Amino acid sequence: MTTATKRSPGRRAVTDHGSIERAAFRLFEEQGFDDTTMEQIAEALGVGRRTLFRYFPSKNDIPWGQFDQSLRDFAAQLASVPLEVPVSEAVHRCVVAFNDFDEQSLPQHRIRMRLILDTPTLQAHSALRYASWRAVIEDYVAARLKMRPDALLPRLAGHVSLALAVSSYEQWLSEPGSDLTSILRTAMDELRSYLG
Repeated sequence: MTTATKRSPGRRAVTDHGSIERAAFRLFEEQGFDDTTMEQIAEALGVGRRTLFRYFPSKNDIPWGQFDQSLRDFAAQLASVPLEVPVSEAVHRCVVAFNDFDEQSLPQHRIRMRLILDTPTLQAHSALRYASWRAVIEDYVAARLKMRPDALLPRLAGHVSLALAVSSYEQWLSEPGSDLTSILRTAMDELRSYLG
């Protein structure tokens, strides 16, 4: 049975990014990421495939949610840090804030991050997303230090920040009930102490 025959005539299904993610995550958990198709996700939502593709260009984009908007918010947050705040402190604060989620959204975020970190078929796509995230930090650090974004120090700041975030997520996923932002703060503090 197609989704068109399941829906009432003239009644439009309500769809948004969050609804798509919830339906997709449910299917990913039940049958695995690789064995879930966009058609199945669309059917679970009661919408056509074309509607789904208007929100997410591919299945690989669904675990990343509204990542492009998150990056714009991340860049704006960094830009809003007063200039008297040291660059390292600004990056530290904003990386922690970027990964700070309210209690209600944490279960879905846990599913999201497990998919991103543990699904081999997502790794190439994730590498592109990670590069975009690092670029936000590289651009900020470069602007603050009056360097090119591809200079060593901005690039290092981007890579180290990503490594801290990913390792913090791995720790958080392995310890149910732990606090993600506390783990991330600790990781960043320990690196500062080590480097100091």
